[in-house]
Amino acid sequence: MTMGRRCQVTGRSPGVGRNVSHSHVRTPRRFGVNVQDRRYWAPSLGRYVRLRLSAKGIKVVDRDGVDAVVARLRAAGERI
Repeated sequence: MTMGRRCQVTGRSPGVGRNVSHSHVRTPRRFGVNVQDRRYWAPSLGRYVRLRLSAKGIKVVDRDGVDAVVARLRAAGERI
C-alpha cells in the first residue's frame, strides 16, 4: 500500500504544471489533491473501514454507498 497523496476510490494523484511569474519565468509546481482520511461503517463487514479519499471520492461513496465501494476495492485486490 503506497502512502502518497492518492485517492483510493478515484485514483487521483498530484498533477504537475508551471508557476508563471509576472516576468513570465516558468518554474515547476505540483497541484495537490484534497485527500482526507475518512472512517465509514461497513455493514457488510460489521466494522469500520478507513479510506483515503479525495473530495470527489467522498461524493462517490455518498452516491454509491460504502459497501459497493469496498466491494470494488476488494475486487481490485486492495487491502481494506
